[in-house]
Amino acid sequence: MTPKTNNTAEKMISVKAAWDKAPAGPKKDNALKHYQAAEKAHTANNDAEANKELGAATKALS
Repeated sequence: MTPKTNNTAEKMISVKAAWDKAPAGPKKDNALKHYQAAEKAHTANNDAEANKELGAATKALS
């Protein structure tokens, strides 16, 4: 596993933890869509897209 991939995996864990703690509502729903897109991109080994979606998920939660 390359450091970049590991970094993406760590970001996914961090964003998922933040999502789990977030109160229910439209922000959480929007963040989930971005997180799911990040999972799909990460599975396809597209770290750039995964990181973009993780950033969007983080922004949606704030």
